[in-house]
Amino acid sequence: MAKIGINLVTGSLQKDEIIVGIDLGTTNSLIAIIHPDTKQAVALKEHNATALVPSVIYFDEHGGVIVGDEAKLHLETEPERTIFSAKRLMGKSYADVNNQSGFFSYKIIDDGTDSLVKVQVGNKFYSPVELSSFILKELKQRAEHILKTPVNKAVITVPAYFNDAQRQATRDAGKLAGLDVLRIINEPTAASLACGLGQQASTSESPELVAVYDLGGGTFDVSILSVQNGIFEVLSTNGDTYLGGDDFDKAIIQHWIEKLGIDEKMLHENKAFAQTLRLKAETAKQYLSNADVFEDMINDKPLVLTKGEFEDLIMPFVSKTIDCCQKSLKDAGVEKSAIHNIVMVGGSTRVPLVKHMVGEFFGRMVNDKSDPDLVVALGAAIQADVLAGNNKDLLLLDITPLSLGIETAGGLMDVLIPRNAKIPTKAARQYTTQVDGQASMRISVYQGERDLVKDNRKLAEFNLTQIPGMPAGLPKVEVGFLINADGILTVSAKELRSGVAQHIEVKPQYGLTDKDVENMLMDSINNAQADIAIRALTEARTEGEQLLKTTESFLHKNSTSLSQDELLQTAAAMQALQLAITMDNKDLVHEKIEALNEVSRPYAERIMDQAVAAAIKGKVV
Repeated sequence: MAKIGINLVTGSLQKDEIIVGIDLGTTNSLIAIIHPDTKQAVALKEHNATALVPSVIYFDEHGGVIVGDEAKLHLETEPERTIFSAKRLMGKSYADVNNQSGFFSYKIIDDGTDSLVKVQVGNKFYSPVELSSFILKELKQRAEHILKTPVNKAVITVPAYFNDAQRQATRDAGKLAGLDVLRIINEPTAASLACGLGQQASTSESPELVAVYDLGGGTFDVSILSVQNGIFEVLSTNGDTYLGGDDFDKAIIQHWIEKLGIDEKMLHENKAFAQTLRLKAETAKQYLSNADVFEDMINDKPLVLTKGEFEDLIMPFVSKTIDCCQKSLKDAGVEKSAIHNIVMVGGSTRVPLVKHMVGEFFGRMVNDKSDPDLVVALGAAIQADVLAGNNKDLLLLDITPLSLGIETAGGLMDVLIPRNAKIPTKAARQYTTQVDGQASMRISVYQGERDLVKDNRKLAEFNLTQIPGMPAGLPKVEVGFLINADGILTVSAKELRSGVAQHIEVKPQYGLTDKDVENMLMDSINNAQADIAIRALTEARTEGEQLLKTTESFLHKNSTSLSQDELLQTAAAMQALQLAITMDNKDLVHEKIEALNEVSRPYAERIMDQAVAAAIKGKVV
């Protein structure tokens, strides 16, 4: 017997699976669909509730996970167990965020490597991918509750300036939440869709040029789009994945710290107080959009902030966004006077100074008619409708936000696909060997705009082996790049004379294999979690083994500089880690890694200081 789905909310027949649009935000997230009757994009909400779901996750002591408004209640009472701004950690190593670690009230682990950051809650460790998956899972469950029908397919938006690692991390988070992510699209493109730009037949032969200014809680980007007769073409994009309303909050906090003489050390030790101060800064920022002065109290101390002070504090950040606008116009090859429409996206664009400076820069009023919090999710729903085959009037041509290339002799970056290239796209280039009889070639893939690869971000590395022995310069190795519609990169290498080839999908070290993905889509979410746990355990064991080798080598060289007590503590910590590696507990391994780091960090720093002091005195180190 065939099954016929009925949407219990609208009463209409459910012919096809619903594809939802999701805005996974730094501060808030939401989910939207095309209403089956009105054919308009709508954000899903329950009765009188808001559509916005705070991107906050609370872990209770019994392993329970709470997401959204209820989780926010724990920001002050249990700050170390409550995660916010997880989007800012997506695709980042500790080196990327260590100067910002004081902003977070929860513990971010530094393992001394370039691997992904981990967040510690109690004795459990989570990656940003896992944290984002909890938010996506909550959105999925809310949508299913409202629509009374399963939701398994989604379009998810990301900042236009998200790099390959961050896009892959977003996809992986969707998979972990049990969603088949059909497309990752840029937030500015989604916003312009939601504003109805280009959806009416144009009488003009020239396209409409649109600037989409997107300033959210944690990220900023600006895109220049050409829109004509339903065709959206992104001409350029620029921005900063670590700039947003959170930085406004931090500036206010720093101002109050200096004004009230608050000891910053106390903020690090008293996470609850630090979180209360952060929330009051957020309140002040919002209040000053419609008032001239904000006044409150904290621990019997007055908190005062005038509109003028606030604008002075945030001016450097807003000026940075204007610089990005200038660069984006230059990349697009258009004058700012040619821009017809300036679309404002993201909650931080509600700040009057932001609107004023953007309007002043472009020389025209900004378009702030659409709700800046909803517009991206609504656009994602429209794109989902396009993918479902229901809307054939629109065509989206997106671009890659950063250049992609490989490392060549001397550590130079050889760009194969330049930034702002249309996607999907592909490119290939031939290389050769440097040494006679060279049997292998290492292909190191990078992303960025600098001339030296050391200044760019490494995405992957692999070896093309079994190259036949030939004199240097004779082999011809063709390296090919292919970027699919999601902005995800695949790399191939082939020695043309012999036919020896290597073909890989470039995925970050935390990326899911195709087998993992298939299992997650076919099995229940519980089984998917089990698959990920195995991967996480393997990675934790490898990390632990590497730390043991490094520590052993360090002790061999510097044992005479350590006290007997330090040697005994280190030996005990190493033994505990070695034992943990033999057990099937990923969190225990991370716990013992962190314990060994805590023991070794003081004397490692002391020995380094001694070496520097000796070098300054002119002694040989």
